[in-house]
Amino acid sequence: MEHVALGNSGLLVSRFAIGTLTVGNDPTFAPMAGVDADGLRRLFDIALDAGVNLVDTANMYSFGQAEEITAQALAGRRDDVVLTSKVRMAVGAGPNGGGASRSHILREVENSLRRLRTDHLDLLYTHQWDGVTPIEETLAALDTLVRDGKVRYVGTSNYSAWQLVKTTYTARLRGLVEPVVQQMYYSPEARELEYEILPAARDLGIGTFVWGALGEGLLSGKVRRGQETPSTTRQGSGWPEPHVTDWERAYSVIEVLAGIADGHRASVPQVVLAWLLRRPGVTGIVLGARTPEQLQDNLAADRLELSEEEHRRITEVGQLPAYYPYWHRSLNAPDRPDPAEQPYLEEFARRAGQQS
Repeated sequence: MEHVALGNSGLLVSRFAIGTLTVGNDPTFAPMAGVDADGLRRLFDIALDAGVNLVDTANMYSFGQAEEITAQALAGRRDDVVLTSKVRMAVGAGPNGGGASRSHILREVENSLRRLRTDHLDLLYTHQWDGVTPIEETLAALDTLVRDGKVRYVGTSNYSAWQLVKTTYTARLRGLVEPVVQQMYYSPEARELEYEILPAARDLGIGTFVWGALGEGLLSGKVRRGQETPSTTRQGSGWPEPHVTDWERAYSVIEVLAGIADGHRASVPQVVLAWLLRRPGVTGIVLGARTPEQLQDNLAADRLELSEEEHRRITEVGQLPAYYPYWHRSLNAPDRPDPAEQPYLEEFARRAGQQS
């Protein structure tokens, strides 16, 4: 398992993380959760044996149950992993039950530390933007946690590009802790990150870990054109995500993935993960397996080598159009591309050329 620096920090992490959205039994999370302590312990055994050293959880996953069960499953191995959690989402009643205020962040991190049975988090993500709390207040609270030794590094999740840039430059101007990584939704079907967010992160030196690599089950291999999706899967249970805007395009992506998987005698998830690991700007991927078999299948993607032609086919079938200002820059200013966005500009231009 390859280990890489997390953004521009000195922290080395595996390119796969073991996620815990699947952990717990809160009814709200029933379509994707259900893993208990024994099951998670087995998943940790497999992941750590494969070289994974990053464990990803959040205070909202099954409303605290995931953190509690993570602590049970990690007993005796806390120092073997980089442990992450998240704060911001509503986990309590009342107007201050969520958000990125100093009050909410400091209180909920203490609750996470208690549930995780640890004295520090190696990485804390702000789980979503808070449009009410001044970013200076959020950053000051995070800085306090780092100075107190309760958090080692900070990151963002689900931020737009301007929010990521505002956060980073405010931190630099104020001498406060700044994010080293973002965690974002990205898949061969969901490519919106390529417009602004990935170029911004690359320019800032911020790493990107992917969540929802399999489209929350959309790219599991069980969703096919003209076939009923099994009710035992998340996509067959009425789960409202992901937000698919073009089902014809989504089915075309799935068909290309399935064809390539058949050629390698691999699974569709393995092809998805292998493609993502090679995408510019992607540091790593959070795996959301519920069973040992799923996890072992996912981890095998680390050894799957797609040809350049296969990688190109996946890229092109899911390619998004070059919205303004990308089409204008591709047409009128190709002489001085910015390295942070150059690979995406080239893909936009290639699609435009194919359609002309």
